[in-house]
Amino acid sequence: MRDGENSNPLVWLPFSVDHIEGAPAGLRYETWRVEDGDELPGWLDEVEFYVPAYMSAVRHAELIARMPALKVVQTLTAGVDDIRSAVPAGVTLCNGRGIHNASTAELAVTLTLASLRGIPDFVRAQDTGRWRSKVLPSLADRSVLIVGYGEIGAAIEARLTGFECDVVRVARTPRLGVHGLAELPDLLPEADVVILIVPITDETRAMVDADFLARMKDGALLVNVARGAVVDAGALVEALGTGRISAALDVTDPEPLPEGHPLWSAPNLLLTPHVGGASSAMWPRAYRVVREQLERFATGQPLANVMDGPY
Repeated sequence: MRDGENSNPLVWLPFSVDHIEGAPAGLRYETWRVEDGDELPGWLDEVEFYVPAYMSAVRHAELIARMPALKVVQTLTAGVDDIRSAVPAGVTLCNGRGIHNASTAELAVTLTLASLRGIPDFVRAQDTGRWRSKVLPSLADRSVLIVGYGEIGAAIEARLTGFECDVVRVARTPRLGVHGLAELPDLLPEADVVILIVPITDETRAMVDADFLARMKDGALLVNVARGAVVDAGALVEALGTGRISAALDVTDPEPLPEGHPLWSAPNLLLTPHVGGASSAMWPRAYRVVREQLERFATGQPLANVMDGPY
């Protein structure tokens, strides 16, 4: 509750503080989920630490403009492209690095296996009572190219261990054991599976264009668990129509995908509605990240995951 006589910094959480075991003392906590049409709380002008709700559709710029005391915005997402422009100079923006590693890596592998082993077709056959057996590609003995080899990329590779496939790593900057983005044109023709987990930047927007897709080998699978805008949807629809490649997308541009969009009816495509980070594994990790950041904030220590550029 608001306490006008309490000068302790106010934290706005999208969940009850009871979820944060060992929440730091010396801070005040408010919980409020903003939905369109709801009356805004009277304590906004006191908020110093703001944690936006996960995957919310709120108008960040409008809310943040009502927080003159704001010092920190801590997101529950790894990407911050939807909120970065709303954060004014002097306010520290931190992302949710580490929160979605397990969930997103699981989905990347799930989409890969489901696509290769024809699960969507088997489900459709089950719905109509048809028994349709066929021989399909295995992940074993395949080359998997992970494009965007950060923490989530490493988590994907860890989950691929045991599937007897070869993993090739690509990141923005080359380092020992990791190729640079500039090497992609030479790596694509050798990859059986290409998994995208890059951030959305000027460099990666529409990175997967007609030329990128043309360089992929016949029969290759594209898996996007990054951002929808990384892929040129028109070029992908055209490539899928040839039957030369297949794809699995957890993200699209725009989202949600509108009725009648060509991706809905594109052949050789598996679609999921941006659920990469949304699993039971998310919340324990989210509470831990928020608690650690609040401890740093309360004790004047440097914050982690500060976003001063592309992550």
